[in-house]
Amino acid sequence: MSEAQDIAGSDAMKPEGYAARDASLYLLLHVLQKKQPLDQALEREQRFKNLTARDRGFVRMLVSTALRRMGQIDDLIARAVEKQLPENMTLMNILRVGATQIVFMDVADHAAVDLSVHLSINHGLASRKGFVNGVLRTLTREGRTWVQKQDEVRLNTPEWLLKLWIDDYGFSDAAQIAAAHLSEAPLDITIKDEADRNYWASNLKATEMLTGTLRKISGGAVHELPGFDDGDWWVQDASAAIPAKLFGEIKGQIVYDLCSAPGGKTLQLASMGANVNALDRSANRLKRLDENLRRMGLSEKVRVLTEDAASWALPEPASFILLDAPCSATGTIRRHPDVPHLKNPVDIERLVSTQANILENAFAQLMVGGILVYCTCSIQRVEGEVQIDGFLARHDDAKRIPIVADELGGWDEAISAQGDLRILPYHQAAIGGMDGFYVARLTKV
Repeated sequence: MSEAQDIAGSDAMKPEGYAARDASLYLLLHVLQKKQPLDQALEREQRFKNLTARDRGFVRMLVSTALRRMGQIDDLIARAVEKQLPENMTLMNILRVGATQIVFMDVADHAAVDLSVHLSINHGLASRKGFVNGVLRTLTREGRTWVQKQDEVRLNTPEWLLKLWIDDYGFSDAAQIAAAHLSEAPLDITIKDEADRNYWASNLKATEMLTGTLRKISGGAVHELPGFDDGDWWVQDASAAIPAKLFGEIKGQIVYDLCSAPGGKTLQLASMGANVNALDRSANRLKRLDENLRRMGLSEKVRVLTEDAASWALPEPASFILLDAPCSATGTIRRHPDVPHLKNPVDIERLVSTQANILENAFAQLMVGGILVYCTCSIQRVEGEVQIDGFLARHDDAKRIPIVADELGGWDEAISAQGDLRILPYHQAAIGGMDGFYVARLTKV
């Protein structure tokens, strides 16, 4: 969008509901054209921040749905256009905003169409307003019928990514993984004080999972829930809450949390009584960790260090190291539907190399008999099992410590024959699924 178009939008008459659609349009621009993560765009986009709380919730849902279902949405637009899709990305995103509301949200058809027409006028595309109106009117008549005949798994998953999952797990499991990403994730909660678990389960109307996480199916605004601002709990997917528990009793022990920001696992380790050294190469990301530590009242248990885990060194070997390695984050697509629009095969190749370098350096800092927990929120085996198998093949002084069901409250669905965890998004599907995750526990001999 050009500056002139933006100015035109600011001068034009804006009907009720326009500002929310306009913010949605800009957020799609940030993610799809500028390749900016949605969470980052939400923090920075002033049009979004200026909205009421209710409208912000609507925009989050609209943009998340558009990103989650974009393959289907583009297919529907293509059917309605009956010729080549628009090359103008602003025009295409306007159609996406409208189509999402018509087909996948409980929005009145006339509002979705009319406000999309206003978007075209106010963004320098007045000559295409008839086109926008015609395409979206067609979708009000035919879209809900067409969508019943779509292959949602294939359309909404990038072909290169689906192929990787088929290679790793077979067609059936790959299809289940992709299907799980089409549902929004529930709100998972980690309690600061284990003694308060039953109280918060009741207060938040949440269910306790076998792994100890509390799950609230219907979320709402996190900051408005009791206990959040007071630092009694934090949001953390059930899968992500497992790795920190695999050290055993660590009260009073020194633990190094590598690539730690934004800090969910750091908070866990500190709340378990460990003295944590939290490292991350990004000073900006560590600011968020500092904020979370202050809110939770755990700052005195944690030393925050701006360090590159690939080159960081200790004067004395460490007993406990947690490495949540940088990864493609494909296991978090339920929570972050922008991920498939931001990643590509080259990114994964680069990340695999980075993971190997950090793992090598982390193991070099580990004492004999120490424990290193390696994890990634990626579904691809190349970032998990293949990475660890290769590492063990190179290091005679490294071996696995198998993870057992008793450590997970008896849950054994995700434990591999080798004793690693390979969690897939459709695991625990009856209660809302889980983030895709891989965890291995190693020691030095």
